[in-house]
Amino acid sequence: MEAAATPDEALARLARAAAGEHGAPAGLLDGYLPAVLAVARTGRRLSAAEEESCCRLGGEAARAGVSLPALVDLYMTASRRLWPELPALLGQVRSRPVRPTELVGIGESVWRAADTALAALASGYLDAQHEVVRREEAYRREFVDDLFSGGSDVGSLVERAEPFGLSLTATHVVLVAGIDRPIDSGMHVAGAVEAAVRARAAGRGLLVAAKDGRVVCMLSSPADDGRGADALDPPELAEVVGRAVARLTHRSSWRVGVGRPHAGPRGVLHSYREALDALDLAARLDLPQPVVHARDLLVYRVLLRDEAAMADLVQTVLGPLVGARGGAEPLVRTLAAYFATGGNTAATARDLHLSVRAVSYRIERVHTLTGHDATDPADHLPLLVAVTGARLLGWPRRRLVAD
Repeated sequence: MEAAATPDEALARLARAAAGEHGAPAGLLDGYLPAVLAVARTGRRLSAAEEESCCRLGGEAARAGVSLPALVDLYMTASRRLWPELPALLGQVRSRPVRPTELVGIGESVWRAADTALAALASGYLDAQHEVVRREEAYRREFVDDLFSGGSDVGSLVERAEPFGLSLTATHVVLVAGIDRPIDSGMHVAGAVEAAVRARAAGRGLLVAAKDGRVVCMLSSPADDGRGADALDPPELAEVVGRAVARLTHRSSWRVGVGRPHAGPRGVLHSYREALDALDLAARLDLPQPVVHARDLLVYRVLLRDEAAMADLVQTVLGPLVGARGGAEPLVRTLAAYFATGGNTAATARDLHLSVRAVSYRIERVHTLTGHDATDPADHLPLLVAVTGARLLGWPRRRLVAD
């Protein structure tokens, strides 16, 4: 005759059956059913150690990819399977049968213990989830910092990019969006911007992150679409990013710098730096357009390559304007507007909210003080370059090295 199963064997069988019903590891029920049996026998509550065990198991379930609803179902199934066998098991451990009058009290103790266990499971599960999210965010921040600072070797960057669905050997374009105040990485702007961009660029590698008070967006181009860099559509993407950032930060003004497409991890860094340079130059020149492309500002980068020479040119050509009534600022601003309108005095007057006579007077005053006539094609180039240099260097508000 086969020996009757011990309580421990019966509880292990119930745990395996419940786990098999849900396709979950039986280890996620470790210690739960013995604790419930002890509660039913004594009427006590779950001990602190038993609650801690449930909390730990909730964390293990989260890390194993078991959903919280599935975990709750597993424990409820185990409790349901235990209940009809509980009287027999109690009879074994107490050496006497359960009296009918005891069932209500036992039931209250059991379901109170189940409720406590589920609360501990959920707490451990959520804590583990938050820890995973924190680790992933830290990993992402470290990757973004290394990618956009050149702080890691190429091989490491390529390997670390794979979990983000990025192939760093492809061609990429980087955009940097900013507003009139720093964008906090805790504002969750990056995630919302990423969703907006994915709606327009499905199937392409994408990385959006907050960095140094701005939003950085990197988009890769499919290598096999036959269109190369043209597939990136930077102008449209820049509009999407800029408008999303403005909407999410409740700011009306925004500007996006667009780098040129480059291949490889170092290409990403190159495009990023170009986008930053574009934003910096646009601010210096007080450009009106919200989207500025690095390719359109190359001439200004050339002009700034020898800043000392540029400062010398500005001082030599425009220096005499400092002695004018009201200083050099109004005259430099008038020259900039005059050149921007193609030498149209009436258009310049409208842009500056001046009379045509006032504009003509200022242009003539520049001629008198500097010897350069803005209306003479022979003097156009030195004046134009000097005015552009003055705006890039912040003169006359900022003292130049050549002063």
